[in-house]
Amino acid sequence: MNPSELTVLLPEIVLATYAMLALLVAVYTGKDRLAPLLVWGTAGVFFALALWIGASAGGVKTAFSSAFIDDGFARFGKVVILLSAGAVLLMSTDYMRRAGALRFEYPVLVALSVVGMMVMVSSGDLMTLYMGLELQSLALYVVAAMRRDSARSTEAGLKYFVLGALSSGLLLYGASLVYGYAGTTVFSGILSTLGEGQMPLGLLVGLVFLVTGMAFKVSAVPFHMWTPDVYEGAPTPVTAFFATAPKMAAMALFARVMHDAFGAVPGDWGQIVAVLALLSMALGAVAGVGQRNIKRLMAYSSIAHMGFALMGLAAGTAMGVQAVLVYMVIYVIMSVGTFAFILSMEKDGQPVTDIRSLNMFSRVQPGKALAVAVLMFSMAGVPPLVGFFGKFYVVKAAVDAGLVWLAVAGVVASVISAFYYLRIVYYMYFGQETDEAIDGGMSRVLWSMLMLSAFAMVAGVVNLFGIEGLALAAAQTLVN
Repeated sequence: MNPSELTVLLPEIVLATYAMLALLVAVYTGKDRLAPLLVWGTAGVFFALALWIGASAGGVKTAFSSAFIDDGFARFGKVVILLSAGAVLLMSTDYMRRAGALRFEYPVLVALSVVGMMVMVSSGDLMTLYMGLELQSLALYVVAAMRRDSARSTEAGLKYFVLGALSSGLLLYGASLVYGYAGTTVFSGILSTLGEGQMPLGLLVGLVFLVTGMAFKVSAVPFHMWTPDVYEGAPTPVTAFFATAPKMAAMALFARVMHDAFGAVPGDWGQIVAVLALLSMALGAVAGVGQRNIKRLMAYSSIAHMGFALMGLAAGTAMGVQAVLVYMVIYVIMSVGTFAFILSMEKDGQPVTDIRSLNMFSRVQPGKALAVAVLMFSMAGVPPLVGFFGKFYVVKAAVDAGLVWLAVAGVVASVISAFYYLRIVYYMYFGQETDEAIDGGMSRVLWSMLMLSAFAMVAGVVNLFGIEGLALAAAQTLVN
């Protein structure tokens, strides 16, 4: 190993070292008394690393015989992951403290999971992919069951662990098949064995199993079964984390594997991804209609949104990858703001998740109700809010790639899913007053996140804050 290669992994090394030092300091000093300080400190480290990576020099750097890749695509994904993880950590302090779940392990586990996500988006080898994926997953299994006194939280962690282990097994089986037929685990080596685009049947079967394992991580149908139960059972800040950074990491990994390892045969994997996108959009749109629990509703919303992102990936082009990146950034911003509001939904100090508790909320807190309405309209894809442009990009990428049928299905699914977003707005402005209505209190951090997210949905229509150009540059480093 060349010592200079370690500089390529410096952000990951810094974050992993911080997590281990924080764990040792907490164990040998104040333990849970240090938890609030560790939460804010970890968020600060995330933001500092995001600035560092965002300001780093361009170009493509590799380490460990191309097993680890630092390019524009990886840096884009890491910045989004770090910023969203930091935002969710800041939002979680008050809620976790009141729930008795603010333990010193929480920010440490989040930091370790983020290290795994950063490794995932820089993977250039099937072994690196699996190491990053498992480092992320093992930490998330624990935080899902963070509330030890809650049967639902324990159930959520157990379901996520069992189903996650199953998906990891499928992914490993696919990796073994790919290695057996390609003779290498390095993505560039796998790509070179495809030659003129003739894929052996065994390699195709391995690809299918790889896609299955990654589809589980993005909650794509039919590998979505864990999502509603885990979203509902996990502590709400943990649910907010599941809905943001891990989704970005998994979708970036999906794009990395498809283009770096199998970019010569987009017609083969594009069909698989297109079917996953269609099923995810359809189920997410239809199944969310009957939900009254807002956390389960957001789970089905997440499934539908991942379907839209997969639509862009199915195009198999640089424009498709750009559309995926733009869509994921917009989705993460909307999710942060939405969960900031969900974290504030309380009645007499107790968390409330029934959407009917939002009846006439606009009379109690008109400003917050307006911000939530903006987010809901944006999630539904109503123009001219930013959420509309996210869907426009992926639909356009699909049409340009000849997937008109998938684009039409996406538009139909978007219309159906608009029902449950607009129903929340209806309750807030036109619902019947009840005694179960939420109080409307909100901490400064949650209020700031909600308002900033809603503001971004409106102000971003000018030029998407430059994200379009950054996403295109990142996509072109991946698809060349």
